Amino acid sequence: MPTPDRTSLAAIVEAGRDLLELHGLEGLTMQAVATRVGVRAPSLYKRVSNRDALIALVTDATLRDLGDAADRAARDAGADPGDRLRALARALRSFAHRRPVAFRMVFAPTSDLHLDADSLRASSVAVVGAASDLVGEEHALDAARTFTAWANGFVSMELSGAFRLGGDVDRAFDFGVEAIVAAVAAVSAVATAETAPRT
Repeated sequence: MPTPDRTSLAAIVEAGRDLLELHGLEGLTMQAVATRVGVRAPSLYKRVSNRDALIALVTDATLRDLGDAADRAARDAGADPGDRLRALARALRSFAHRRPVAFRMVFAPTSDLHLDADSLRASSVAVVGAASDLVGEEHALDAARTFTAWANGFVSMELSGAFRLGGDVDRAFDFGVEAIVAAVAAVSAVATAETAPRT
């Protein structure tokens, strides 16, 4: 059995993330993580002070993972902001399918789960940047929230099995992405025209 010095904090957090997906938040315990990384539970407390700290570390790692996936997707999509938003929607959906429990935890946190503000901002950089390039800085946060709320709603319904009428869900997702990108751009254009100075 490895000693605590041979068990890294990164390994503990990764074990916690895996257990979260396998057994939900209730199954994310200090004992379960200790067993998974091969140490006794008291040894785990030398690296993580308590279960709340463990949950915070797992949540933060989830946000950073999501932010990294978003950054890669936006970078790979190129300069066009619409293409970047499309890629970000696909990346969000892919992440949710890989880590559904963590996805729900991050997008619908309970009142006793506090997300780190810096990690939240970092995970939002790509979508806010793409939104800003699409609609302008003044409406960037509004557009990013609208886009993220739609994508989260669609994916959450998909994960819960709420689409019961048949049909191609992938096609519906692509349709929705195109519709939301076009709608956000159109609303912003109208708002900009209304606030433009008259000559």
